[in-house]
Amino acid sequence: MTTSLALLTATPAHADTPAIPNLADGRGLTQVGKAEGTPTNFVITVTTPEVTGQHKIRIIVPDTYYTDPGKRYPVFYFLHGAGDGPGNPYMAYPALLATQKMITVLPDGGARGWYTDWVRQDTAAGAQNWETFHINQVIPFIDDNLRTINTKNGRAIGGLSMGGFGALSYAENHPDLFSQTVSLSGAIDFNLYWVRTAIRGMLSNSGFTMSGTSGSGDTAAGSGFGPAVPTDSVFGPLDEGGDLSQARSHGPVAKAASLKDVGVTLYTGAGDGNLINLMLDQEAFKEAVTLGAQNNMKAALDRLQYSSGAVNYGNGSGWGPNCQGKHTHGCWAQDLVDYIPRLEQTLTHAA
Repeated sequence: MTTSLALLTATPAHADTPAIPNLADGRGLTQVGKAEGTPTNFVITVTTPEVTGQHKIRIIVPDTYYTDPGKRYPVFYFLHGAGDGPGNPYMAYPALLATQKMITVLPDGGARGWYTDWVRQDTAAGAQNWETFHINQVIPFIDDNLRTINTKNGRAIGGLSMGGFGALSYAENHPDLFSQTVSLSGAIDFNLYWVRTAIRGMLSNSGFTMSGTSGSGDTAAGSGFGPAVPTDSVFGPLDEGGDLSQARSHGPVAKAASLKDVGVTLYTGAGDGNLINLMLDQEAFKEAVTLGAQNNMKAALDRLQYSSGAVNYGNGSGWGPNCQGKHTHGCWAQDLVDYIPRLEQTLTHAA
């Protein structure tokens, strides 16, 4: 589908007041209702045959998107954690709102969609083709409707917790689409028992889970992650003692060689390092799990002699006023404060 350039610029309500852009349906996406928010930070709702239900997409554009209608921008796709969603206003982190050099797109990944096409589509959750939705529909939809730099060098992907997995997995599966990827406290190593246990917990709505929410808003807390489904629905069998080879093959550490031509950055904390406190504080424990995953990912990239960056901010002391080194919004906000200026420089220089 080709979208006319007339659709790429908002029609102002008054001469000096831009309006939320009118985006044209296409690429299998149909919009439901009206966009909500402001011209620079708005949310649309879409349906797609690929994933059951309605799905929000948050779009953040620079102020200059309206004052310089001839300018095109690189795009940063940012993926939320389990139990969260782009409708949550806290997902519009201050660093994402502050950038004037790129567009940020935050698509729905489901409370436990895990940024993949599920191996089983016969569950109570219905159609769950998240990767197809994002890669084949959302990205070209954004390129059709907004003034993007539609190249690998003009596109990056990142995410937190479950979204950290999604960011690395998408970069590995589609290295032709993304020049940079970043994981914030990512569940990125399926060789780890607690990562697999967390996925089983989300699918069955029982036991240990690894939700990563960005403050109050769109979360599954208190209501589960959706209907209980078999634990082999997403990646194949995850039961300990069984054949885990299929599930492990989906883990970013196992596919690290695919990141040869993608810049990789990793962030995580470690709680306060006290074993007893880790056992008593679930958010600290989750971060200890992601630290193990990050260390394994960095080691895999080092063995391949791929350049990458990894930050372990420990207990968060000195990292940010609201970070205690845990699996929490305050740490991720500071991660983005650190990361976004360098991403801006890389994307705008490469593009």
